[in-house]
Amino acid sequence: MNGRGFIAGAAMSLALAGSATPLSSAEIQHRTEYAIRLSGLPVATASFQSQFSGNRFSISGSLHSAGLADIFARTKGTTSVSGTVSRDKLRATSYSVTYQSGKRGRAIDVTFRNGNVVHASMVPARKKPDNWVPVSRADMRAVLDPISGLIIPAGNRVCPKTLPIFDGESRLDLRLTSKGTKSYSTKGFEGEAIVCGIRFIPKSGYRKGRDDVEYLRRLKTMEIWFAKAEGANVYAPVYVQIPTKLGPVTVSATRFGG
Repeated sequence: MNGRGFIAGAAMSLALAGSATPLSSAEIQHRTEYAIRLSGLPVATASFQSQFSGNRFSISGSLHSAGLADIFARTKGTTSVSGTVSRDKLRATSYSVTYQSGKRGRAIDVTFRNGNVVHASMVPARKKPDNWVPVSRADMRAVLDPISGLIIPAGNRVCPKTLPIFDGESRLDLRLTSKGTKSYSTKGFEGEAIVCGIRFIPKSGYRKGRDDVEYLRRLKTMEIWFAKAEGANVYAPVYVQIPTKLGPVTVSATRFGG
């Protein structure tokens, strides 16, 4: 994991997490769309489908670079996560992501059991430098995937709380702090969103002392906004802002429900 990887992963994960749908005994499908921007200019678009049936859920989606993203590298990715809905969280049983950025690509697969990682693979494997902080067995216990981990059943505190995330390579905490509420409006939703500050806390699976990781660790101005999907009775992200040295990266829901 590096800082740029976290930003790209966060953007994709937040977009995917927003695709929560109403829960019922019948299968329900739903589409959610997001715009990802750098300093207000288009970087990527995302389109996702989710399904809930009883206490089972699955989310799948794709992301494609757009606009300025082509200046850096043409990027595309797909991801999927499935699992069960419990009282206080969505608990994944499997998570996968495949992405291609320029000539580089990777495929990541993770299997969970009761919140613990039982298998994780990355192809091709990353060569570990001497300053790599290894992921221990303890780091892979009681963790969330970076997609469904950002969907919070109603009746639970949205923030403050700490989300222990494992993305197949890196273990990090996202520490959420309460910053009140703000109005948000998009296709399918209009109302108040819960605003949380984000602190990025790397635990393992990264290069120790890397500048971009340390930059994110020091940031105190990242935000994530959660809106309630009434039918689903869950909170999911509709907006995120991550300051970078190139300018703010934002992920905004252009469709949320409806």
